[in-house]
Amino acid sequence: MTEETIRVCGVNDITDGAAKSFMVTGRQVAVVRLGDTYYAIGDRCSHANFSLAEGEVDAKDCSLECPQHGSRFSLTTGVPATLPATKAVPVYSVRVEGDDVMITSEPVS
Repeated sequence: MTEETIRVCGVNDITDGAAKSFMVTGRQVAVVRLGDTYYAIGDRCSHANFSLAEGEVDAKDCSLECPQHGSRFSLTTGVPATLPATKAVPVYSVRVEGDDVMITSEPVS
């Protein structure tokens, strides 16, 4: 499959310190904004399949918490820092072009 870069939203569509879920090439992706930096990870908890975008963003440790059981996933690696999740979620490359937030169609890890 050829990797594309896809516009998911505008830079102001996500509040600083928040996450929002988007459908990208058939996959739910959580896009997180921390200041002027955006991150994108798979939006389904690897433990219980809940939406990570509905969880709490922690700017200090750059993670997103599953609202159901509390597993925290790194926004840079997708690796869970806390149980009960033990499997990483996919991470997507993100860049800002003008006022658009763009992510890769395929995960980078």
